[in-house]
Amino acid sequence: MEDIDKEALELHKRYGGKLTVNSKVPLKNRQDLSLAYTPGVAAVCQEIFKDRDLAKVYTIKKNTVAVITDGSAILGLGNLGPLAALPVMEGKCALFKEFADVDAFPICLNTEDTEAIIDTIKYIAPVFGGINLEDISAPRCFEIERRLKEELDIPVMHDDQHGTAVVVLAGLINALLLKNLSKEKARVVINGAGAAGTAITKFLNFYGRAGAPRRAGLSPEKKELAEMIDQNSPRGTLGECLLGTDIFIGVSARDVLTAEMIKQMNPEPIIFALANPYPEIAPVLAKRAGAFIIATGRSDVPNQVNNILAFPGIFRGALDNNVREITASLLIKAAENLAAYVKNPSPEFILPDPLDKEVAKVIAMAIKS
Repeated sequence: MEDIDKEALELHKRYGGKLTVNSKVPLKNRQDLSLAYTPGVAAVCQEIFKDRDLAKVYTIKKNTVAVITDGSAILGLGNLGPLAALPVMEGKCALFKEFADVDAFPICLNTEDTEAIIDTIKYIAPVFGGINLEDISAPRCFEIERRLKEELDIPVMHDDQHGTAVVVLAGLINALLLKNLSKEKARVVINGAGAAGTAITKFLNFYGRAGAPRRAGLSPEKKELAEMIDQNSPRGTLGECLLGTDIFIGVSARDVLTAEMIKQMNPEPIIFALANPYPEIAPVLAKRAGAFIIATGRSDVPNQVNNILAFPGIFRGALDNNVREITASLLIKAAENLAAYVKNPSPEFILPDPLDKEVAKVIAMAIKS
């Protein structure tokens, strides 16, 4: 880890960040200047004024996504604020460009006030074809996304919720296939009811299964989750809830799952230990305890649940197909496409390589009006 940290610092210092802005048009002579700027640009402004949809023809709006955060829930780091979140947002934008040719721009807001964030995003929305919310703490992230979906005419997605849920579902589809276990019979426990855990629970419920969260002292969002769950679901500690279950999905904290807990699950369980950078249980320990399939968020072990498999293609499809809202049905289809892209799944290969650039095309095919 120390070597990676040192190399990352050197790389960012050497390049001064990961992004730059390049002009698409030549600016070599007066004619070029007249066409790109004054006087020619006036005609473009007038056309857009007459028909606002032409902004997607004549400007960057047709292929540009805003990656927006307040820095309150940086993955694995917590609340470091907007300035410290900038390297993460830059990285996200670089991935958008590299894997889906989407021009993305990092925007870090110096406020955690829900209304201020909503208003600011609405004010800047005319520039963008989509809004990708990132690393905003729960429960504010739920309200921010809900309101923006209602009040904007471009697609809005909180990637920590829905990008994660798409990749998790894709992995589970292949894991259940390998285990020859139907989604109707599978018993699932989800540990962690933050942004990702909430979205995964809703997503699996929509798809056909659900987990077993606690019910006492819940926020409105968690109460909504509890209402989705079978009232006969087990209650108690994590170990008690795992007794006789088939699937553990953790989006919580390091080392909360033990080998003894896995041994109390049904034979050869499926373990998704997704806490970053350190999972709920080390993969080697889970394997020794009898786990059949193990997935984590890490790139140094098989079955990495990485949002890069979802968000570039989701927005590529939304932009190309003029999708107004990225619905649960579209995301389910994206997850099914992602799972089907793995032609010969195995316990060590239930998801595609995150560096496979064909994945975004497969996902984009699912995101259609």
